[in-house]
Amino acid sequence: MEQQEITLMKGNEAIAHAAIRCGCDGYFGYPITPQSEILETLTKLKPWETTGMVVVQAESETASINMLYGGGGTGKRVMTSSSSPGVALMQEGFAYMAGAEIPGLIVNVQRGGPGLGTIQPSQGDYFQATRGGGNGDYEVIVLAPSSVQEMADFVDLAFELSFRWRTPAMILSDGVIGQMMEKVVLPPFKARRTDEEVISQCPWASTGRTPGRQRNVITSLELDPAVMERHNLHLQEKYAKIRASEVRYEESLTDDAEYLIVAFGSAARIAQKAISEMRREGIRVGLLRPITLWPFPAERIAQLADGVKGILSFEINAGQMVQDIRIAVEGRTPVAHYGKMGGIVPTPEEVASSLKSLLMR
Repeated sequence: MEQQEITLMKGNEAIAHAAIRCGCDGYFGYPITPQSEILETLTKLKPWETTGMVVVQAESETASINMLYGGGGTGKRVMTSSSSPGVALMQEGFAYMAGAEIPGLIVNVQRGGPGLGTIQPSQGDYFQATRGGGNGDYEVIVLAPSSVQEMADFVDLAFELSFRWRTPAMILSDGVIGQMMEKVVLPPFKARRTDEEVISQCPWASTGRTPGRQRNVITSLELDPAVMERHNLHLQEKYAKIRASEVRYEESLTDDAEYLIVAFGSAARIAQKAISEMRREGIRVGLLRPITLWPFPAERIAQLADGVKGILSFEINAGQMVQDIRIAVEGRTPVAHYGKMGGIVPTPEEVASSLKSLLMR
């Protein structure tokens, strides 16, 4: 059996290493705290000399997302990364890619807002990721890692899902996971696809060499309302299939739980510690950690709601995911929210205290 190589690195560094190893064809990004190590690490590793991966520091976030649009439109595995206000500048590009059904990976290492805000961690981009800031009716697959290992693992998964469904995918991390250092096992090297493989696997792509055609035109523009409606109906049918088949979540101690905490990313790690402390006090609390924020694990949360006295949505924001939980629960059990803003990361003791005060009165 091949021995695994365990390395100590930051979450942002793990993203960069995984991108090279997962056969990424191109990265286009712009520096912004707290995700700049992704671009810095790629620059240091010089993958253009080893795998042929293109790495470009674009002149802006708007430029980088349009480079993603162009690269993805040729069937290539391409990605970008930024942090909250930078991702806000990319929203038009997200809508264009979703409308044109172009795959691509966006990494968002969140910081506090709104606006330029702070460089400290936050989870205030939940709505930006799951609701989409661009125009029209579209969805983006959103994966929320809670460890450095998942930062590495989710790169290949995000590409796989993005190409399977021809829609953009996002890794929604935060400043805690991006900057912390942990042990990680990096994925094995995967060869970049040849041009022939890209043409075979992506017949929709604009490669200039599509059999039977001179070129494919990749666009989200359609001036005929009837055709545009048919395209939108097609997109909605695709999103329904994604909801039915791609929901991912993790449960802990839910079998006998009287109360449930729902938390994602770094908040889930804090919640796990809070649950351990409450369990020692005899308070039976369980955890559900959404791994896909879209599609959201609404059905499983609804099932768990029938067996608990209350649900606490713990997010490092003013309360965003809690709205999806309330929709899922439909009033069957009380749902409360606890969170901090401005880059303040709550302690496990604060989370435990909030559950007691909000749900156990």
